[in-house]
Amino acid sequence: MFAPVYVDHNATTPVDPAVLEAMLPWFREQYGNASSRHEYGRAARRAIDEARQRVAAAVGAHPTEVIFTSGGSEANNLFLKGAAACLKPGLVAASAVEHPCVLRPAEQLARQGWELRRIAVDEAGRVAAEDYAHILALKPRLLSVMAANNETGVLQDVAALAAAAQTTGAWFHTDAVQALGKMAMDFRRLNAAGVHAMTVSAHKAYGPKGAAALVVDKRVELQPLIAGGGHERGLRSGTENVAAIVGFGLACELAAARLDSLPGRLATLRSRLESGLAALGAEIFGQGAERLPNTSYFAFRGIDGETLVGKLDRAGFAAASGAACSSANPEPSHVLRAMGVAPELARGAVRVSLGADNTETQIDDFIFALRTTLQGLQGLTAVSV
Repeated sequence: MFAPVYVDHNATTPVDPAVLEAMLPWFREQYGNASSRHEYGRAARRAIDEARQRVAAAVGAHPTEVIFTSGGSEANNLFLKGAAACLKPGLVAASAVEHPCVLRPAEQLARQGWELRRIAVDEAGRVAAEDYAHILALKPRLLSVMAANNETGVLQDVAALAAAAQTTGAWFHTDAVQALGKMAMDFRRLNAAGVHAMTVSAHKAYGPKGAAALVVDKRVELQPLIAGGGHERGLRSGTENVAAIVGFGLACELAAARLDSLPGRLATLRSRLESGLAALGAEIFGQGAERLPNTSYFAFRGIDGETLVGKLDRAGFAAASGAACSSANPEPSHVLRAMGVAPELARGAVRVSLGADNTETQIDDFIFALRTTLQGLQGLTAVSV
């Protein structure tokens, strides 16, 4: 079967073979419910406890601070809605470039009596200092700023932002889903700076889909989204997905072990990629900011991103369009709009996010395929004009 070269690792990563092997017994031989009192159940509980310890060790947290969820979206919702339910309505603020699973629940809170402010960003996608200071002066109750943007890869100085917010008394959350496995994340250090909660997810770091965690300071009072049997310290009821949680734990351990080598190799590959992109006339978004080492987000003037991604797929490369759209109602990326990118250029956005298995040869082949594809599209544009 034909398999395109995969350069969409910010969307999801392949499951590491060692992670898959660790998961398989929990589907077959050890299939017990972790709440059961017999040996099958006790074995499942031990496996979950071990996975919790592995996740905690990888992100510099205590195991009791790790609350397992079904995904990053649930974890983000658990923090925002769960914390809001325990507070009097006030100001909730999130950066304008957050993932929709932060912005949408914040909008839901706004319909329930909260005031929502989107924190402006500069042209590189970093939180704008002046607007942030203005919002802090309004004494927000909840703040959420992502560690690394899923589209541009741009990093925020979360520790500094949280430290500045300490005088407000706000609960500060960071979505670190894209950061896990690509940069060191130390919740103890961040917590000391003023970060109260952090979201991480398995499938962005060579683990399975269906397992994530909200790492949360136990001083933060949360109301659960899902009530039931009182699992996860009463914060997330439901029979645990033991296999996925086991995979998550090992994926975190392996990701932490790769931090000495993988980010540097990915940065080298991205430099090679962006040299080729520059030679073709690409505009690279967020290039002036510190970014994840694997992420490049770019566009070519006059070229539609969805069309380009489709043609690259047929040429054997699985990349991503930056536009969250349907064929009937195309909309440019809200991240690029917040950065002040013109809509016509934003509609051309394409994201390449590299992973552990990508090679220099694949980068060179991608640039060749991109050059050929652009020549064809630009020729069509010239004819149509």
